[in-house]
Amino acid sequence: MTEEIQFLDNGVRIHASTADTGGFALIESVAPAGSQPPLHVHLDEDEGFYLLEGELTLWVGDDTRTLHPGEFVFAPRQVPHTIRVGDDGARWLVIAGGRFEAFVRTVAAIAGEPDPIELTRIAAKHGIELLGPPGMLPTQLAA
Repeated sequence: MTEEIQFLDNGVRIHASTADTGGFALIESVAPAGSQPPLHVHLDEDEGFYLLEGELTLWVGDDTRTLHPGEFVFAPRQVPHTIRVGDDGARWLVIAGGRFEAFVRTVAAIAGEPDPIELTRIAAKHGIELLGPPGMLPTQLAA
């Protein structure tokens, strides 16, 4: 059964949880134009993005790629990445491990949006290191 929750500024549907699959979650996200999470790195899980509608730009390490519907990008563990939603909003699928799913559920359970310090703490508990504020790109890490 699909579960719908609010995760930051994303409407999220968890189509398959790690409890269902034994190892990965399939999560659908819908976000408004310009939405961008903080630059981050997953310490022990990979993440994949498949775009359904709109436009989504991904920065994965030194690579930048703008996805159009039907395209996929893989973000391996230990590689800094972020995404930015295009001008008309976007809808995409994420395939990730259980720690990411648990992070999404934990943040969604908070009333309102968590402050940056709380979000950083929650992320760390789920194997995610926040590297900078929303808008920061991997190429800015060395600067």
